[in-house]
Amino acid sequence: MYFYVIFLKSYTKIDLSLIILFGKAGGGKVKEPRLYRIVRPILTFFFRLLFRPTYVGRENIPAEGRVVLAGNHTSFLDCLLLISSTKRTIHFLAKDSLAKGWKKPIFLAMGIIPVNRKIHDHGALVKGEEELKEGKVIGIFPEGTINRLKKDVILPFKIGAVKMSYDTKSPLVVFAIEHKYKFLRRSVKITFFKPYLPSSDLTEENEKLMNQVKEKLKKENQK
Repeated sequence: MYFYVIFLKSYTKIDLSLIILFGKAGGGKVKEPRLYRIVRPILTFFFRLLFRPTYVGRENIPAEGRVVLAGNHTSFLDCLLLISSTKRTIHFLAKDSLAKGWKKPIFLAMGIIPVNRKIHDHGALVKGEEELKEGKVIGIFPEGTINRLKKDVILPFKIGAVKMSYDTKSPLVVFAIEHKYKFLRRSVKITFFKPYLPSSDLTEENEKLMNQVKEKLKKENQK
């Protein structure tokens, strides 16, 4: 999500209020951000032009209603890949440093839910569940950080994705991101699996989520 940050950074010196007008930048519930709806088509156009991604299973993202999108995290460009995958607004759970300083009005206006990664941030999960109950889309990377290990190895998944899905009876759509981002070349690929509702055994469901991604990456690497 850094392309639009570079583009908008200079404007913060002119008048932050102009940015805040596009969405709610304070506390309380995250509203459907107008800024997101404005910049999404622009980001999508340039992202697809520059990185030529492949999308598989986009029809598995429900056209309306609550849903949790969860999968592996390979690059800071992953958010742009997801944004370009659907016309729906995605509220990402993201590190709280993005909601500080000059970046705060921009990212909050884009609808992110800040997460303190140094603690078990229960408040972020509560806010995510509130948004789901309003029929919105939550995007989350359960690894909690960008994975820079081997291409078929993923970090242990945190339980937040399946918990939010189960608590709110929201369909869970797993995605797997494969290959590297290559400039002006056919490169990264994202596959969306069919939506399902997790059971009450959250530990088992978290393993199921993680294994779906693992198996997809292994199959792709064996080709």
